[in-house]
Amino acid sequence: MTDQTSLTTEKRFTFRTFVLLLIPIILLAGVIFLFLNTGGGLDLQSPAPIENLTIDRYYLKRDHIELQVQNTGPEALTIASVIINDAVMPFEVTPDATIPRLGRATISVSYSWSEGEAYGVRVFTNNAVPFDVDIPVAFETPAPETKTFLSFTLIGLYVGVIPIFLGIFWLPALRTLGKKWMTFLMALTTGLLIYLGLDTLNEALEQAAILPATYQGIGLIGIGAVATYMLLELVDNPKSADRSESSQRLSIAWRIAIGIGIHNLGEGLAIGAAYNVGEIALGTFLVVGFIIQNITEGLGIIAPILRDRPTIKQLALLGLIGGVPAIVGAWIGGYTPSPFLAVLFLAIGTGAIFQVAVEIAKLIQKDSAKQPMPAYIFSGVLAGMLMLWVTGIFIK
Repeated sequence: MTDQTSLTTEKRFTFRTFVLLLIPIILLAGVIFLFLNTGGGLDLQSPAPIENLTIDRYYLKRDHIELQVQNTGPEALTIASVIINDAVMPFEVTPDATIPRLGRATISVSYSWSEGEAYGVRVFTNNAVPFDVDIPVAFETPAPETKTFLSFTLIGLYVGVIPIFLGIFWLPALRTLGKKWMTFLMALTTGLLIYLGLDTLNEALEQAAILPATYQGIGLIGIGAVATYMLLELVDNPKSADRSESSQRLSIAWRIAIGIGIHNLGEGLAIGAAYNVGEIALGTFLVVGFIIQNITEGLGIIAPILRDRPTIKQLALLGLIGGVPAIVGAWIGGYTPSPFLAVLFLAIGTGAIFQVAVEIAKLIQKDSAKQPMPAYIFSGVLAGMLMLWVTGIFIK
C-alpha cells in the first residue's frame, strides 16, 4: 500500500517534467531556424514569385466598385493595376497598396457600371500576376438598412421558422399512433438526419473548395465536425443513471433542433449570398425549395417525444432553435458573405446532426430488444432519406 502511494506521488507533474518536455521543442525551433537561414545547403530560389490574392467579395455602389481582398500567399505583395472589361482603371488601395501576408485591403475603383450587365475584373500585382473576379449581374449591393434587414428576416421566417412549426403541428395526430408507428417515425427521423448530415457535409466541402488554401478547409471541416460531435457527447450523456427515459428523449429533441438549426443557418447563408450578388431568380428558387424541405425537419424534431407530453413553451423553443438560425444566416449571407464562416458553421452542423442520428439509432436498438431489424425500421430509415432526396431535386 505504501509502495503504491509513493508511486502515485512520484508521478505528479513537476517543474523537472516541464523542463524535460520543453527541451525537444526548443531544439526543434533551433533546427527550423537553422534551415530557414541556410536553405538546407541547397541555396535555391523560386524561379517565379509565389503570390495569392483572394478577392473575398465585391461591393457595387453607383459609379463605384469596391473589392475586399486578402493576401493569402507566403509573402507580401503589391497591387499594381486594375482592369475592368479590358479597360485599365485608376484605383485606390486602403490602407496600403502593399499587403502583408494574411493582411486585408480594400481596392476602390470609380467606374460607371450599368445595372444587369456582367463585368470581369482583373487585378495585377507588381510581378504581373493576375487575379480575377466575375460580376455576373451588376446590382447595387444591399446596404444594412431597415428595409433590407426586414426583407432578409422575412426570408428566414419563410425558410426556417414557418415550415418547422408546421411540421411540429403534426404532433397531436402522430401521438395517436401505436408503438410500431412511433418506432417507424424514429427510424424515419434517423434517415432524415443521415441524409441531412451528408448534405451538410457536401455543402461544407463545396465551400471549402473556394476557401483560400491557407485556411485548410478540409482540416477546418474535420475540426468543426469532430469537436462538435465529441462536445455533445461530453455535455449531455443520455446514459446517466439519474435521468428518466422521457428526459433522455427530450434531450435528443433539443439536440436535433440544434443540429437542424445550424444546418438552416447554412441555408440562410446560401440564400442571402444569392440575393447579395443580384441572382434574384436563384434566391427565390432556393427559398421555395427549402420551404418544401424544412417541413420534414419539424417532424424530425418531434419524433423522439411523441410518447411524452412536452409543454407549449418547450415546443415553441424547439421550433425557434431549429428555424431562427435561417434568419441569422440570411443576414450574414446578405451583408457579409464569408466562405470561412460558411465552412465552419456547416462543419459544426455536420457533427451535431450525426451525433444525434447515432443517439436515436441507439434508442431504436434498445426498443427492438436486440432482435433482427424489423422491416418497419429499415423502411423508416430509407423513407426518411428518400424524402429529402426527392425534395432536394427541387433545390439543386
